[in-house]
Amino acid sequence: MKKILVTGSNGQLGNCIKHIAENFENKYEFIFTDSQTLDVTNSEQVQSLFYDNKPDFCINASAYTAVDLAEKEPEKAFAVNAEGVANIAEACAEFKTILIHVSTDYVFDGETNLDYAEDDFTNPIGVYGQSKLKGEELALDINPKTIILRTSWLYSEFNKNFVKTMLSLFSQKEELGIVADQFGQPTNANDLAEAIMAIIEAKNKTFGVFHFSNYPETTWFEFAQKIAEFSKSNIKLNPLTTEQYPTPAKRPKRSTMCLDKIEKVYEIEPKHWENSLEDCIEVLSK
Repeated sequence: MKKILVTGSNGQLGNCIKHIAENFENKYEFIFTDSQTLDVTNSEQVQSLFYDNKPDFCINASAYTAVDLAEKEPEKAFAVNAEGVANIAEACAEFKTILIHVSTDYVFDGETNLDYAEDDFTNPIGVYGQSKLKGEELALDINPKTIILRTSWLYSEFNKNFVKTMLSLFSQKEELGIVADQFGQPTNANDLAEAIMAIIEAKNKTFGVFHFSNYPETTWFEFAQKIAEFSKSNIKLNPLTTEQYPTPAKRPKRSTMCLDKIEKVYEIEPKHWENSLEDCIEVLSK
């Protein structure tokens, strides 16, 4: 039975993979680790884990994701998102493990009106994006059997995320201001988990960089409007400009990604973000 190692399994994506793992229990043995059981920045720990388990696949869902805090803690961001990825990639290369590494749309600066393709120029404007890009580069350089999956605006029924924050705020406030001039693609982490398993299941593997998200693009304001609609909230939402809602880290104005490559190569069809959002809110309301 082939083995799948999942790092960062207490995060949103990790929890979503745990949720669907039972559908594959007759085909794969899953090994779930989190920051408590595996410090990815410790190369000896990583090597030891790979030596003991010799996984066929590694889904690296471990990441430093605090976008604003990263501006104050660049060393921590790079330790996990770059050095940690290098440690995993080195172990993958040594044990001939296929690495599926999750990255972000924040590797782009957002200064375009075109959807970003996988080979478009990267130019992250914040520490978080810079650390994730460095992780991508190291993974591809170190382990030839690497698949990078860039995703965006991840949410789920697990952990902290925009959807759960909005639902909480809707119950506390009568009105709320939401940024309306940043564009991207909200992505249900359950859909990303299913896409990763579809890649693992594919007979022929194509390595390199792929984009996966739900579609089409929207704004944080429109996203919040749909959360309110699906949760039957009467909250009054007011559109804000980025200038009206300053944050420590700059965000790309428009980081919309082209999804053609993953559809063509792996026959994975992304879902409409509104449908996936409705599914998530249905789960949260149970």
